[in-house]
Parts: sequence; C-alpha cells; structure tokens
Amino acid sequence: MLKKKILIVDDEPSISMLIEFNLKLAGYEVRCVHDGEAVFEHLKPFRPDLIVLDLMLPKMDGIQVCRELRRQNNAVPIVMLTALQDVTDKISGLDNGADDYMTKPFSPQELISRIQAIFRRVQALPGSNDTVVYEYGRLKVYPEQREVRIEGKLIELTPKEFELLVFLCRHRGKVLSRQQLLHGVWDYHFLGDTRIVDVHISHLRDKIEKNARTPEYIITVRNVGYKLTGPHAIDTTSLAGM
Repeated sequence: MLKKKILIVDDEPSISMLIEFNLKLAGYEVRCVHDGEAVFEHLKPFRPDLIVLDLMLPKMDGIQVCRELRRQNNAVPIVMLTALQDVTDKISGLDNGADDYMTKPFSPQELISRIQAIFRRVQALPGSNDTVVYEYGRLKVYPEQREVRIEGKLIELTPKEFELLVFLCRHRGKVLSRQQLLHGVWDYHFLGDTRIVDVHISHLRDKIEKNARTPEYIITVRNVGYKLTGPHAIDTTSLAGM
C-alpha cells in the first residue's frame, strides 16, 4: 500500500522537525517547506494527500495559501496551525477552507490522531454507496455526486461544509449536539473545541438559507446543538425501477 503523503509548511525548523519525525514514525511520507509560495511549487511533483499549514509564514501566509488552494478548486485537506491566543485567526482559517486547526503548543500524537481521522473520512466516501437524494423544498443534496443545489443552481461548498450538511441530512429531524457533530464529521474521539462546528454551521447557513439569521433548514436548539428540518428524502434507488 502506498504511503500517504503529507506536506508540512512551517518556517520554524524545530516545529517542522518535530512534526516530520512523528509523522514518519507513524508511516507517512513527509516533505517540509518553509514559506507559503513553496506550497504551490510542490503540489504537482509531490501531490500531497494532506497539508499541515502554519498560519504565520513568509512570502504568503497560511490564510492566503488556503484561499488560493480553494480558489483553484484543490480540495486537499488542510490542518492549520495557529497560536493559542489567535481565536480570530482560527476562524479566518476555517472561513478560507481549512478543514481543521490546532493551537501551538500541541501534542504530536493529537495531530496524528486528527490526520488519521481525516484520512478515514476521505477513504470512506467513495464506498459509501449513498445514492439517496436529500430534497428539502428548494434544497437538494446529492451525496454520490457531491453536489448541492438551491432551486437548480449549484452551490459551492468546501469539502468539510459538504460533509457536515450530508451528516445533518442523514440525521434529519434529530437534535445533534456539537460534540456529536465533532465525532460524526470530524471523527474526534476526545473533547474538542466546538467553535469549529459553529463556524461551519454559520458558513452553511450563509450559502443555503435565504436569510441566515432566520434559517429554515439548519435550526439551533438552544443549549443543545443543531438539527436539520425539512420534508422526507427521496431515494433514487427506489425511483430507478419506476
């Protein structure tokens, strides 16, 4: 089996070496670069399966790198590294397409756990055989095609936004706590920062709701979490023989 490739982008040699050592020990192929522009020089020759991306970088910072990758429709998973106090920077990273973030200082084993969780989700998607089309009024979600449409118009979601929406669809009408969403979508088996859930819910509402302040689909249940409301889903496998 081919080793998964991980690109580490950090201008602090001590941190790069620490991450590289632990990832290689865990069985990954690793390459390190030290500025934002170098990411794009290594995309084609290295073809990373995941990028560990520091926020503060020379030449091109982590937010700019993240934004440019998503602008190019590159869906490579990104784990962003931020300073502990930079709450707004964490949110900005998620806003621009990062899948996850970790704060410095961090445990290398926790980083490996989060990377493994991302790879488990990515590997599970092709074999999910999810042929259901979830239709809620003007909203349609096509898991197999990884498409979301509002009144027929294709809506661009980040990979993580899409996974979150599909998870909500599969549990339509059920109130899901933030911890349940962390476990189901981010595959965290430990207590995580639930802010990551709130930010992605906010992004989804901006894209699929007529008015994000008065949502008709993703409803907040105070002091508990969120639920998706709407009519029943249509199973395309049952329609095929009609």
